[in-house]
Amino acid sequence: MSPRLAVVLALVLVPLTVVLAFFWAPTNEIGLVGGEMQYDFAQKVFYIHVPIALAAYLCFAAGAWNGVLYLLKERDDYDVRSYCGVHSGMVFGTLVLLTGSIWAKAAWGTWWQWGDRQLLVFLTLYLFYAAYYVLRFSIDAGRARNRASAVYSILGVALVPLSFLAIRIADTLIHPIVLTTSENRLTGPMWGTFGIGVVAFASLAIVMLQLEAAGKLRAARGWCADEERPGGAADVDGPAAGSAEVPAHA
Repeated sequence: MSPRLAVVLALVLVPLTVVLAFFWAPTNEIGLVGGEMQYDFAQKVFYIHVPIALAAYLCFAAGAWNGVLYLLKERDDYDVRSYCGVHSGMVFGTLVLLTGSIWAKAAWGTWWQWGDRQLLVFLTLYLFYAAYYVLRFSIDAGRARNRASAVYSILGVALVPLSFLAIRIADTLIHPIVLTTSENRLTGPMWGTFGIGVVAFASLAIVMLQLEAAGKLRAARGWCADEERPGGAADVDGPAAGSAEVPAHA
Protein backbone atom coordinates (compact mmCIF):
# COMPACT_ATOMS: atom_id res chain seq x y z
CA MET A 1 0.00 0.00 0.00
CA SER A 2 1.36 3.43 -0.94
CA PRO A 3 2.08 5.84 1.93
CA ARG A 4 -0.37 8.45 0.65
CA LEU A 5 -3.20 5.96 0.29
CA ALA A 6 -2.54 4.59 3.78
CA VAL A 7 -2.62 8.10 5.25
CA VAL A 8 -5.88 8.98 3.48
CA LEU A 9 -7.55 5.73 4.55
CA ALA A 10 -6.41 6.13 8.15
CA LEU A 11 -7.54 9.77 8.39
CA VAL A 12 -10.95 9.02 6.88
CA LEU A 13 -11.80 5.53 8.12
CA VAL A 14 -10.66 5.66 11.77
CA PRO A 15 -13.08 8.49 12.70
CA LEU A 16 -15.72 6.92 10.44
CA THR A 17 -15.42 3.63 12.32
CA VAL A 18 -16.10 5.35 15.63
CA VAL A 19 -19.13 7.18 14.21
CA LEU A 20 -20.56 4.05 12.59
CA ALA A 21 -19.96 1.95 15.71
CA PHE A 22 -21.88 4.24 18.04
CA PHE A 23 -24.49 5.79 15.72
CA TRP A 24 -25.16 3.32 12.86
CA ALA A 25 -24.45 -0.26 13.89
CA PRO A 26 -27.43 -1.66 15.83
CA THR A 27 -27.06 -2.39 19.51
CA ASN A 28 -26.68 -6.09 20.22
CA GLU A 29 -29.54 -7.74 22.07
CA ILE A 30 -29.12 -10.42 24.75
CA GLY A 31 -31.97 -12.76 25.54
CA LEU A 32 -32.67 -13.19 29.26
CA VAL A 33 -34.56 -15.84 31.20
CA GLY A 34 -38.29 -15.14 30.97
CA GLY A 35 -38.17 -13.77 27.43
CA GLU A 36 -36.88 -10.32 28.35
CA MET A 37 -34.21 -8.60 26.25
CA GLN A 38 -31.16 -6.67 27.41
CA TYR A 39 -29.42 -4.19 25.12
CA ASP A 40 -25.67 -4.68 25.14
CA PHE A 41 -24.40 -1.17 24.42
CA ALA A 42 -20.89 -2.10 25.61
CA GLN A 43 -20.67 -4.51 22.66
CA LYS A 44 -19.98 -1.50 20.42
CA VAL A 45 -16.40 -1.50 21.71
CA PHE A 46 -16.06 -4.68 19.62
CA TYR A 47 -15.83 -2.59 16.43
CA ILE A 48 -12.72 -0.86 17.78
CA HIS A 49 -11.19 -3.48 20.06
CA VAL A 50 -10.97 -6.33 17.52
CA PRO A 51 -9.63 -4.24 14.57
CA ILE A 52 -6.95 -2.83 16.90
CA ALA A 53 -5.98 -6.38 17.88
CA LEU A 54 -5.72 -7.36 14.22
CA ALA A 55 -3.56 -4.27 13.59
CA ALA A 56 -1.26 -5.37 16.43
CA TYR A 57 -0.94 -8.82 14.83
CA LEU A 58 -0.14 -7.16 11.50
CA CYS A 59 2.66 -5.12 13.07
CA PHE A 60 4.16 -8.13 14.83
CA ALA A 61 4.01 -10.07 11.56
CA ALA A 62 5.78 -7.20 9.78
CA GLY A 63 8.47 -7.25 12.47
CA ALA A 64 8.97 -10.99 12.03
CA TRP A 65 9.03 -10.79 8.22
CA ASN A 66 11.67 -8.07 8.25
CA GLY A 67 13.57 -10.11 10.82
CA VAL A 68 13.65 -12.99 8.33
CA LEU A 69 14.85 -10.63 5.60
CA TYR A 70 17.62 -9.35 7.87
CA LEU A 71 18.86 -12.86 8.62
CA LEU A 72 18.92 -13.61 4.90
CA LYS A 73 20.48 -10.37 3.64
CA GLU A 74 21.96 -8.68 6.76
CA ARG A 75 20.93 -5.22 5.63
CA ASP A 76 20.42 -2.77 8.47
CA ASP A 77 17.27 -1.28 6.96
CA TYR A 78 15.51 -4.60 7.56
CA ASP A 79 16.60 -4.50 11.20
CA VAL A 80 15.12 -1.01 11.52
CA ARG A 81 11.82 -2.10 9.97
CA SER A 82 11.70 -5.17 12.19
CA TYR A 83 12.17 -2.98 15.26
CA CYS A 84 9.46 -0.61 14.06
CA GLY A 85 7.08 -3.54 13.59
CA VAL A 86 7.55 -4.63 17.19
CA HIS A 87 7.32 -1.05 18.43
CA SER A 88 4.05 -0.31 16.62
CA GLY A 89 2.69 -3.70 17.64
CA MET A 90 3.29 -2.83 21.28
CA VAL A 91 1.40 0.47 20.85
CA PHE A 92 -1.61 -1.35 19.43
CA GLY A 93 -1.20 -4.12 22.00
CA THR A 94 -1.51 -1.58 24.81
CA LEU A 95 -4.70 -0.25 23.20
CA VAL A 96 -6.03 -3.81 22.95
CA LEU A 97 -5.60 -4.32 26.69
CA LEU A 98 -7.19 -0.95 27.48
CA THR A 99 -10.22 -1.33 25.22
CA GLY A 100 -10.67 -4.94 26.29
CA SER A 101 -10.69 -3.93 29.95
CA ILE A 102 -13.26 -1.20 29.24
CA TRP A 103 -15.46 -3.69 27.42
CA ALA A 104 -15.19 -6.27 30.22
CA LYS A 105 -15.93 -3.73 32.95
CA ALA A 106 -18.98 -2.35 31.15
CA ALA A 107 -20.37 -5.75 30.16
CA TRP A 108 -19.45 -8.06 33.03
CA GLY A 109 -18.43 -5.77 35.88
CA THR A 110 -14.74 -6.75 35.97
CA TRP A 111 -11.68 -5.07 34.51
CA TRP A 112 -9.83 -8.36 34.13
CA GLN A 113 -10.69 -12.05 34.25
CA TRP A 114 -7.69 -14.22 35.05
CA GLY A 115 -9.59 -17.36 34.10
CA ASP A 116 -10.06 -16.28 30.49
CA ARG A 117 -7.60 -18.05 28.19
CA GLN A 118 -7.75 -15.42 25.45
CA LEU A 119 -6.75 -12.68 27.88
CA LEU A 120 -3.88 -14.72 29.28
CA VAL A 121 -2.56 -15.69 25.84
CA PHE A 122 -2.62 -12.09 24.61
CA LEU A 123 -0.99 -10.89 27.84
CA THR A 124 1.73 -13.51 27.30
CA LEU A 125 2.22 -12.22 23.76
CA TYR A 126 2.38 -8.66 25.03
CA LEU A 127 4.91 -9.42 27.76
CA PHE A 128 7.00 -11.49 25.35
CA TYR A 129 7.40 -8.52 23.03
CA ALA A 130 7.98 -6.20 25.99
CA ALA A 131 11.01 -8.38 26.80
CA TYR A 132 12.22 -7.73 23.24
CA TYR A 133 13.45 -4.32 24.39
CA VAL A 134 15.33 -5.85 27.31
CA LEU A 135 17.15 -8.19 24.93
CA ARG A 136 17.83 -5.59 22.26
CA PHE A 137 19.23 -2.89 24.50
CA SER A 138 21.28 -5.28 26.61
CA ILE A 139 23.50 -5.95 23.58
CA ASP A 140 25.82 -3.40 22.01
CA ALA A 141 24.64 -2.04 18.68
CA GLY A 142 25.86 -4.09 15.74
CA ARG A 143 25.21 -7.30 13.88
CA ALA A 144 25.02 -9.44 17.02
CA ARG A 145 22.21 -7.30 18.40
CA ASN A 146 20.45 -7.19 15.05
CA ARG A 147 20.56 -10.96 14.67
CA ALA A 148 19.33 -11.60 18.21
CA SER A 149 16.49 -9.11 17.72
CA ALA A 150 15.51 -10.69 14.41
CA VAL A 151 15.37 -14.19 15.87
CA TYR A 152 13.36 -12.97 18.85
CA SER A 153 10.81 -11.19 16.64
CA ILE A 154 10.40 -14.34 14.54
CA LEU A 155 9.84 -16.53 17.61
CA GLY A 156 7.29 -14.07 18.99
CA VAL A 157 5.06 -14.16 15.94
CA ALA A 158 4.37 -17.85 16.64
CA LEU A 159 2.18 -16.68 19.54
CA VAL A 160 -0.06 -14.65 17.20
CA PRO A 161 -2.13 -17.55 15.78
CA LEU A 162 -2.39 -19.03 19.28
CA SER A 163 -3.76 -15.73 20.57
CA PHE A 164 -6.21 -15.51 17.67
CA LEU A 165 -7.45 -19.08 18.10
CA ALA A 166 -7.56 -19.03 21.90
CA ILE A 167 -11.08 -17.60 21.79
CA ARG A 168 -12.22 -20.75 19.98
CA ILE A 169 -11.13 -22.97 22.84
CA ALA A 170 -12.12 -20.63 25.66
CA ASP A 171 -14.96 -21.71 27.93
CA THR A 172 -15.85 -18.31 29.40
CA LEU A 173 -18.22 -15.54 28.29
CA ILE A 174 -15.65 -12.75 28.42
CA HIS A 175 -14.82 -13.37 24.75
CA PRO A 176 -18.00 -14.50 22.98
CA ILE A 177 -17.48 -15.95 19.48
CA VAL A 178 -19.18 -13.66 16.98
CA LEU A 179 -17.12 -14.41 13.86
CA THR A 180 -18.40 -17.85 12.93
CA THR A 181 -19.86 -19.63 9.91
CA SER A 182 -22.20 -21.83 11.97
CA GLU A 183 -24.66 -19.01 12.68
CA ASN A 184 -25.01 -15.37 11.68
CA ARG A 185 -24.44 -13.30 14.81
CA LEU A 186 -23.69 -10.07 12.93
CA THR A 187 -26.17 -8.20 10.77
CA GLY A 188 -25.27 -6.31 7.60
CA PRO A 189 -24.54 -2.96 9.31
CA MET A 190 -22.48 -4.81 11.92
CA TRP A 191 -20.39 -6.53 9.26
CA GLY A 192 -19.99 -3.24 7.39
CA THR A 193 -18.81 -1.37 10.47
CA PHE A 194 -16.45 -4.16 11.44
CA GLY A 195 -14.96 -4.37 7.92
CA ILE A 196 -14.38 -0.63 7.76
CA GLY A 197 -12.74 -0.79 11.19
CA VAL A 198 -10.35 -3.52 10.08
CA VAL A 199 -9.27 -1.52 7.02
CA ALA A 200 -9.04 1.67 9.10
CA PHE A 201 -6.72 0.37 11.80
CA ALA A 202 -4.69 -1.73 9.35
CA SER A 203 -4.08 1.47 7.37
CA LEU A 204 -3.13 3.30 10.57
CA ALA A 205 -0.68 0.52 11.41
CA ILE A 206 0.91 0.81 7.96
CA VAL A 207 1.22 4.58 8.35
CA MET A 208 2.89 4.20 11.75
CA LEU A 209 5.31 1.57 10.41
CA GLN A 210 6.25 3.64 7.37
CA LEU A 211 6.66 6.92 9.22
CA GLU A 212 8.80 5.51 12.02
CA ALA A 213 10.98 3.47 9.66
CA ALA A 214 11.43 6.44 7.32
CA GLY A 215 12.45 8.71 10.18
CA LYS A 216 14.96 6.26 11.63
CA LEU A 217 16.47 5.42 8.25
CA ARG A 218 16.71 9.11 7.40
CA ALA A 219 18.61 9.77 10.63
CA ALA A 220 20.85 6.74 10.10
CA ARG A 221 21.84 7.89 6.61
CA GLY A 222 22.68 11.39 7.84
CA TRP A 223 19.90 13.18 5.96
CA CYS A 224 19.07 15.42 8.91
CA ALA A 225 21.02 17.92 10.98
CA ASP A 226 23.40 16.55 13.59
CA GLU A 227 21.39 18.09 16.43
CA GLU A 228 18.31 16.16 15.21
CA ARG A 229 20.08 12.79 15.48
CA PRO A 230 20.22 11.36 19.02
CA GLY A 231 23.52 9.58 19.38
CA GLY A 232 24.86 9.99 15.85
CA ALA A 233 24.15 8.60 12.39
CA ALA A 234 24.27 4.93 13.37
CA ASP A 235 21.82 5.24 16.24
CA VAL A 236 18.38 4.35 14.92
CA ASP A 237 16.49 3.13 17.98
CA GLY A 238 18.45 3.74 21.15
CA PRO A 239 21.35 5.44 22.84
CA ALA A 240 23.93 2.88 21.73
CA ALA A 241 25.89 3.45 18.53
CA GLY A 242 28.15 1.38 16.34
CA SER A 243 25.85 -0.54 13.99
CA ALA A 244 26.84 -0.98 10.38
CA GLU A 245 26.03 1.81 7.95
CA VAL A 246 22.69 1.45 6.20
CA PRO A 247 23.17 0.88 2.47
CA ALA A 248 22.30 3.94 0.43
CA HIS A 249 20.24 1.91 -2.03
CA ALA A 250 17.94 0.39 0.63
